[in-house]
Amino acid sequence: MKRSRLSVVFVILQSYFQCRVILLLLFLGALMLASPLRAEPPQKAFGFNGSVSGFPTGAVSVTGGGAYGLATDFVHSSGGFSCLADVLQGPLSVSINEDDPGPCLAGEGVRWDTAKLLTSTGFTCTGADAPKMAMTNDTTVVLQADFYRAGDGIEESFTAKMIVSATDIAPKDFPGANLWVQGVGCGTAIVHFSNKH
Repeated sequence: MKRSRLSVVFVILQSYFQCRVILLLLFLGALMLASPLRAEPPQKAFGFNGSVSGFPTGAVSVTGGGAYGLATDFVHSSGGFSCLADVLQGPLSVSINEDDPGPCLAGEGVRWDTAKLLTSTGFTCTGADAPKMAMTNDTTVVLQADFYRAGDGIEESFTAKMIVSATDIAPKDFPGANLWVQGVGCGTAIVHFSNKH
């Protein structure tokens, strides 16, 4: 009888400690999973719709959006684009796709996506104006983008730098300009930026 009571007490204590250990492990596991999420820097998100021109030839309509984090070099963004007038200078004038040579002509263009997030870039709005600098921050994103024409599938036609900003990028020379595509020029866009906290 004495042995039986001890066995029962032992089983109860064992169950009690197993339950506590399991709860402790679950708590610590949840804490470990949550810690990296809280330590992550906030990501920025943006959306825009606009058009650019200014160089001797060409005009481009660009729309899209995405998310980025400069501290982690993260970017995922894309959208649509269309050449409104033939682009005969800069990166959109020379296809990097050997199966689809030539410049981006009026009516061509389907989509763009991001090749890389850039910390900054120099730019001009006409090719003749003074060089300016744009830097990625909470309200401006500088991208290296791939541009695709219809029929090219996953093979990009062009690659060029792009700036999207909630504020003027060339306030002295081109007030209101908040969008830029390399070799085409500056323009205005409806732009929205938000932060994920």
